[in-house]
Amino acid sequence: MRQLTFLRPGKLEWRDVPEPRLESDGDALVEPIAVARCDLDLAILKGEAPFRSKLLHSIRNHAFGLIRNTALGKAPFRGPYPFGHEFVAEVKSVGDRVRSVKPGDRVIVAFQIACGSCNNCKAGLTNSCTSVPPRSMYGFGDLGGKNWGGAFSDLVRVPFADFMLVPLPTSMSPADAASMSDNIPDGYRTVGPFLKKNPGAPVLVVGGGAKSVGLYSVMIAKTMGSPVTYVDGDPTRIRIASELGAEILNVVGSYPEPETKYPITVDASAHSDGLSFALRSLLPGGHCTSVGIYYTKKTPIPLLEMYGRGVSFSTGRVNVQPTLHELLHLSEHPHFCPCKVTHKTAAWENAAEVLFDDGPKVVVERRGVFVL
Repeated sequence: MRQLTFLRPGKLEWRDVPEPRLESDGDALVEPIAVARCDLDLAILKGEAPFRSKLLHSIRNHAFGLIRNTALGKAPFRGPYPFGHEFVAEVKSVGDRVRSVKPGDRVIVAFQIACGSCNNCKAGLTNSCTSVPPRSMYGFGDLGGKNWGGAFSDLVRVPFADFMLVPLPTSMSPADAASMSDNIPDGYRTVGPFLKKNPGAPVLVVGGGAKSVGLYSVMIAKTMGSPVTYVDGDPTRIRIASELGAEILNVVGSYPEPETKYPITVDASAHSDGLSFALRSLLPGGHCTSVGIYYTKKTPIPLLEMYGRGVSFSTGRVNVQPTLHELLHLSEHPHFCPCKVTHKTAAWENAAEVLFDDGPKVVVERRGVFVL
């Protein structure tokens, strides 16, 4: 079968590889039909993660034997590995114990591999399932626990299929639902749980490096009936946030002193100044969630101000499965419109080229038509 493979920053390649097979009676084999590019995917493709220097990427890819045991050699995202992890698929075959799906069903595939039955999964910590290697997920090669495969493939094996596969809501197209595997739940967890406790509370979203996640935070907060202020300097993301119904604070260069305070703030900037702005914009007792990834060993935060206001802060990887189930009911709301965040769609054969687009979200459809 064909599989899109990440070789190094700037280079993707279609390769012929053996098809996966059912390895247990709880497995399913699925054919991806719509695949979205995650925000982290673009940073990897552009050579901006985990470090920005093109020279360091070049050394790691061409002199790996010399640096294998160094910090540079142990850094993540070294190819080759199967690419892609946000996807909707059609079930092709299932093991004898699978009860929740059948061949022909269209499903959302959670990007994290999780069993649903270990203590961590039962506690909602599906990002730390103990039945599989740490960080197990599609589309990241060795960093993802082992080679689970990638979404840009003709077939993908899904273990724990009854837990991993979620039927596609009738209100959503495969293209709209592709990021339900990861980035949409990531956006939901920044605002959803807090708005359930405090309906209608105003929300501040600081956009940036987590390009689509911040916009999904806007979308979900508006869907749940809250006013949103979106902070960014990127014209495309500002336009999308405005179309989603947010008030805009256009920041070019340094962030201003926070004037308005919020009970809920979101850091999607992946920049220490954006993180500080989100934290300093909190009301007493407020909460900030950061979805940005900070690769430096130390990231400054305004801890004294946070202490004075008694605020709380959370960061870390989303727990996809429980979060996905919690937000599914929102998919029928007219403000729940992931298509507004999607900057570009493309046909399957164009994936290797279109994935380098700088927009916030690219979706590739197996039977799609290229759209500019």
